[in-house]
Amino acid sequence: MIKPVILWTDALIFLLLTVVIVFGVYARGKPHLRAPWTYVLRSRIAAGSLVILLAFITIGVLDSLHFRLPLADNGNGGETHYAVEVLSVFDVLAGPLRTRVEKTYSAPFATHLYTRENIEQPDGSVLRDYPRLEYAGSHLADPARDRGSDILKRSATAVLQTLPAAGLLLLGTALLLGRRSGQGTRAAVRDILQGRTGTPWRVILAMLGLLLLLLSLAVNLGAAYHILGTDKVGQDVLYLTLKSIRTGLVIGTLTTLVMLPFAVLLGILAGYARGWIDDVVQYVYTTLNSIPHVLLIAAAILMLQVYIANHPELFETTVERADIRLLFLCIILGITSWTGLCRLLRGESLKLREAEYIQAAASFGVSHARIITRHILPNVMHVVLITVVLDFSGLVLAEAVLSYVGVGVDPTMNSWGNMINGARLEMAREPVVWWSLLSAFLFMFALVLAANLFSDAVRDAFDPRLRTR
Repeated sequence: MIKPVILWTDALIFLLLTVVIVFGVYARGKPHLRAPWTYVLRSRIAAGSLVILLAFITIGVLDSLHFRLPLADNGNGGETHYAVEVLSVFDVLAGPLRTRVEKTYSAPFATHLYTRENIEQPDGSVLRDYPRLEYAGSHLADPARDRGSDILKRSATAVLQTLPAAGLLLLGTALLLGRRSGQGTRAAVRDILQGRTGTPWRVILAMLGLLLLLLSLAVNLGAAYHILGTDKVGQDVLYLTLKSIRTGLVIGTLTTLVMLPFAVLLGILAGYARGWIDDVVQYVYTTLNSIPHVLLIAAAILMLQVYIANHPELFETTVERADIRLLFLCIILGITSWTGLCRLLRGESLKLREAEYIQAAASFGVSHARIITRHILPNVMHVVLITVVLDFSGLVLAEAVLSYVGVGVDPTMNSWGNMINGARLEMAREPVVWWSLLSAFLFMFALVLAANLFSDAVRDAFDPRLRTR
């Protein structure tokens, strides 16, 4: 039997997913909440971006289901012992990418190492040449002759596998829409292809088809080649880049959980109460903004490293040590990034406090707590939601910058920041090892771009002034 491993960040991720699902069910029954989200989902750009974000989230969730395998030889005591290595469901699904480790660097789709080595010949002589890779292209008798045709063949197979899957996806969607509208499946297919549906199903299905194609290409080509090459110790760069998705999502989402209570509570309280409470809150966030955030984060991370080094018995595996550092980094980022939202909420609360319906509620003796929860908080939630979705991409980029300067996530944890940090020396090599930096850049760019496009649609839907226009 496997041993489940629940990390701190795993528990918080599933808690956040539960909150989002509960909110979705709640918002579905509230017309004033359902209308803005309907507007978001009817935007073609937002719908396409949401599909990409859901693909990233799926990988992150699969990589958050951790466990340890039992050892084959447990001794004679009858007690089950487990391996030190902590795996995830994603590691199992990406088994070939994880286990096929080469000797050192190799370029994308290469069949030989990237650097020359001394190769001993059968006659005892030594030849300095590029050695063959152990796994990539090992099925080819003559790589120089057969590699191009083999890549084309596998790519064509991926396309042929994607077409029927995309067709079934289209027919299934048309069948559901046709039953709902009563117009039949054929008419629903025509409406989808011509873009005449309220929800942009043509864009959604096109993005899903593209993701299916990329998945099929990764499966077919990844089984025989290292699509994005290998790093210094021979690990597949595609696998490392996909493993880094979870770190980026954790930084972008869990930091929000830490930031929101400070920003919402203090911002609304300062704007509504005014007086000395407002002065204290302003003093706190002005003082905090005066401290260089990088220095504060560096000091906190160094203190945590000392604590972990002095208490190794608290952490069974290196994954648990890296996870507690990631959680602590989210806490520090949340503590240092709540001030901007707090200022916005203070200004909105100052304005709402003078509204006639709030003045009337105070005149009738309604308690301050009820005024805040029933009148102030619902009317500033659009500011909270817009700020959260806009800050997500900034937090993902912040992890890369912090890891680059050495105060980010643990060096043993897969992250785009660690990949970029490691690329500093690789870019100074001769010949240049460029694919690690490019891979981290492309995946980070896709996630941040999708988050920004989706957040723009959310801002347009929830901002009353933009919605009126």
